[in-house]
Amino acid sequence: MVGTTWDWEAELRGWLEPFLERLGHKARQRMCPLYVAGLIGPGDRKSVQPMAERLAPNDYDQLHHFIAGGVWDAAPLERELLIQADRLVGGSDAVLVIDDTAVPKKGKHSVGVAAQYASALGKNANCQVLVSLTLARGEVPVMVALRLFLPENWTSDPVRLRRTGVPIEYRVARTKPEIALAEIDRMISAGVRFGCVLADAGYGMSAPFRQGLTARKLAWAVGIPRHLKVYPVGVQLIWPITKVRGRPRKRHVPDILSIPAGDMLAGAKWRIVSWRSGTKGRLKARFAAVRVRIADGPPQRIWNKGQPASSRRRGLAHRRASPVRREEILSCQLARRDGSAQLGCHDQGEMDL
Repeated sequence: MVGTTWDWEAELRGWLEPFLERLGHKARQRMCPLYVAGLIGPGDRKSVQPMAERLAPNDYDQLHHFIAGGVWDAAPLERELLIQADRLVGGSDAVLVIDDTAVPKKGKHSVGVAAQYASALGKNANCQVLVSLTLARGEVPVMVALRLFLPENWTSDPVRLRRTGVPIEYRVARTKPEIALAEIDRMISAGVRFGCVLADAGYGMSAPFRQGLTARKLAWAVGIPRHLKVYPVGVQLIWPITKVRGRPRKRHVPDILSIPAGDMLAGAKWRIVSWRSGTKGRLKARFAAVRVRIADGPPQRIWNKGQPASSRRRGLAHRRASPVRREEILSCQLARRDGSAQLGCHDQGEMDL
């Protein structure tokens, strides 16, 4: 047992070596492996004092200072994390998964805490919410970013932001899709390799988020709400027929009505797709896919035709998982070899979603 523990700690130190070099200070380089070992090692209590008693009885003060009082730049560590994550799982067949992580809280003083949706609880609760980005290939995920989301009741209170020490550059209101796009830009600038961006409907319902992914020439597959309006792929833009007096119209309108995405899939053909093994056997569900144009063009009054269609065709898929009574509609846009976006919805059912 002693030999196994020693091997485990030695392997951990070897894995942390690139990160320790980024810390710079010798005391931090010595405390970091102790703290990480305390978090992932045996023992139920993960606060500083119990971990120090288990791992470094004579170094409690230094370990406490490393966590509570040390002032050091996290940017070099974050850059090293991207390098190591890309080395482990990066590649053209990797995916970048965008999601939320909720941390339930009891009080009101933690930065960003508010009554908001907590994904871990499946309901609104007092919590902090972080935007998470995970680089994954096959069944191996590596968390590459966590960014705290500040609700409106925080960003509108400069006194509260200043009192809690929120950095000046983070005191502006940003939506979770905006945070996710900023982090994607950071991944791209760091050279992280991935072939597709995945997100649930919490992000997919945002037209600026979907358009931002397309503008970056990324392949993507995101969830969308059932009620999101779409057009058949054959929709045409025409000049509206003037019914009242006034200035001539300057924009085209679609020649048919938009309909909810759920209705578009009502008559689609379905097939069963299995993607991996779970704890209770193979995971499978029924899929259907059709080509559509999403109605997220520039807002304008176009009589009874709904919002204009976007200029790009996209795929629409509906997943029915009857054992868990779950339904999900997906929108996807894949990329051509030259980097420009195109539709490739026949691959929708083969993505690990």
